[in-house]
Amino acid sequence: MPEPLLPLIVDSDALERVLGRDDLLVVDVDDQATYAERHVPGAVHLDYESLVDKQPPAGGLLPGDAQLGAVFSALGLSAGTHLVAYDSEKNSRAARLLWTLDMIGHRAFSLLNGGLSAWLAGGHPTESGAASPTPTRYRVDSHGPVRADKSYILAHLGDPDVVLLDARSPAEFAGDDVRAARGGHIPGAVNIDWQLAIDAAQPPRLRPADELRALLAAAGVTPDKEVIVYCQTHHRSSHSYIVLKSLGYPRIRGYDGSWSEWGNDPATPVET
Repeated sequence: MPEPLLPLIVDSDALERVLGRDDLLVVDVDDQATYAERHVPGAVHLDYESLVDKQPPAGGLLPGDAQLGAVFSALGLSAGTHLVAYDSEKNSRAARLLWTLDMIGHRAFSLLNGGLSAWLAGGHPTESGAASPTPTRYRVDSHGPVRADKSYILAHLGDPDVVLLDARSPAEFAGDDVRAARGGHIPGAVNIDWQLAIDAAQPPRLRPADELRALLAAAGVTPDKEVIVYCQTHHRSSHSYIVLKSLGYPRIRGYDGSWSEWGNDPATPVET
């Protein structure tokens, strides 16, 4: 397998050096107005809502293959393209895009560390307006083992080889901030707010790898276990997924239904 064009977590300087390559696609997952005002040169815009399927009360579900194929074709993605994603909201939207790519087996991708904020802070060039990508015919016909659904989690509750990582706020985890029919968390889950992976300084880059490993290990989230991440709609937990992947965790899954599905199902067990 050839070496990837860029590492999974890429800094702004490294990205600027390869801008303009035919095998590179930069995707901005901000809102349309922010994108139109300024973005990385050549970046194409992606509406975050196109990455999720809502089946109330569950939100954030993985769309079907046909919808994903249409989305990625419109972006101009091809099998040999290395995609770099970013946003200006601490990269949670961009991370959901990368989890989706991992799900369908397109693993040539990177996250711009610090997102648009880091790009601007480094004095890198921007452009305004909108790019017009050349559409492709991207076919989605395979799924990797990076997704967990409700039945999968129910079957692995209490499994010592599996750890559930709740990426929501401590208040949501404890059931004090209720955003579904019921508050609380999936039994046995551990809580690491996704934002703890981000340095408090500006721009919001990821904390050093050794600090991230220590944070995860302290909660029992170790590389020898399968880790299933979730939040409310697998938006924030997608960021946790990419952090784990960047650290070399070999078995990671994202629960796309997350608490919007679990917390609204009266048949699922809950802890507070």
